Amino acid sequence: MKMLIMGAPGSGKGTQADALTGILGVPAISTGAMLRSAIAAQTETGKKAQQYIAEGKLVPDDVMIDLVLDRLNEKDCEGGYMLDGFPRTLAQAEAMDKAGIEVDLVVVMEASEETIMRRLSGRRICSCGATYHTFFKPSSKGEFCEVCGKRLEIREDDKPETIKKRLKIYYSQTAPVVEYYRKKGILITVESERGVDEVTREVLKALGRG
Repeated sequence: MKMLIMGAPGSGKGTQADALTGILGVPAISTGAMLRSAIAAQTETGKKAQQYIAEGKLVPDDVMIDLVLDRLNEKDCEGGYMLDGFPRTLAQAEAMDKAGIEVDLVVVMEASEETIMRRLSGRRICSCGATYHTFFKPSSKGEFCEVCGKRLEIREDDKPETIKKRLKIYYSQTAPVVEYYRKKGILITVESERGVDEVTREVLKALGRG
């Protein structure tokens, strides 16, 4: 199964990718996670991407395309994959077609802007890798990590002003990609404000696995 999970930041793409990967037996590939790893390691790609992400802008197509195509050529993708966060522009979608990358299904997660703001602005991270949320999963130590005791931080792209920029970019640049796949007849939309398990069941049903 080769599929894409799309939607605005905070719409639940990553959560569903994590839930589905074990069931479907294919790797969930998050471009966001790949970029953050590249930035932390200060690779050439990471350095290029860091400035754009900090400003709430999309990373240029050429950087993203190289990153993703290299990943899909790895052995664990031979039996299929689940892409989370790519393509984000028509140029990226067309580049996938030109590269012969097949897509069986595109799942678009839909959530209101109010829900997205609550989900993203409440996220807190620790340098040790632990993650929390002020509403859904607060730390028992308040502003400090339960694991190591360090002060929790807000990712630059989770700050309210940056979230608004990210949403504006999504609606102007990524929404047309949804129509691109809709015209191909391989797209379904899923309302993602419900419980995680309920959303997962709906996706599996669309895949003929429910």
